[in-house]
Amino acid sequence: MSKVGQKIIEIPTGVTIELNGQMVKVKGKDGEMTVTLPNHLTIIKENNTLLVKRDAEYKAVKSIHGLFRSLVNNAIIGVEKPWEKKLEVVGTGFNAKLQGEDLVLKIGFSHPVLFKKVVGIKFALKGTNTIIISGVDKEFVGRIAYQIKKVKKPDAYKGKGIRYLGEKLRIKPGKKVKTTTA
Repeated sequence: MSKVGQKIIEIPTGVTIELNGQMVKVKGKDGEMTVTLPNHLTIIKENNTLLVKRDAEYKAVKSIHGLFRSLVNNAIIGVEKPWEKKLEVVGTGFNAKLQGEDLVLKIGFSHPVLFKKVVGIKFALKGTNTIIISGVDKEFVGRIAYQIKKVKKPDAYKGKGIRYLGEKLRIKPGKKVKTTTA
């Protein structure tokens, strides 16, 4: 059985925690987040540490203990240093640029694709083919990165499209020409 829920969470300097019943409000230099704990889970703050405790020993409570400990820990890490996902635009003539705070993708369609700014998410570019998505909420950053990737997934034959930086693709072989012997 996993012991993730029993690990102590260290609170770094510059991060403040407010406990209000089942609500945990985390504030840091890059933003703030709120995590709501379910029934039978409580959080205890001692000095610069947090501990998530469970009040009951039901199977359902045990199964979510580690999850909510990780959610609180991810919130603390996110307000201290924002989470990042990096996407790579691959293909001849494919690129990305920022228009104000919106993201404009030229990815082989007859028109550029505009991806509007989302509250809590920052877009940045490294060159013209690497998109950096950052934000306080780890799950939300991953969701936005997936939505951008979904606009043009890499094709199986040439690998052109949008993919995560460092993602390995299996490229299918194309058609082979038969050689005839005379």
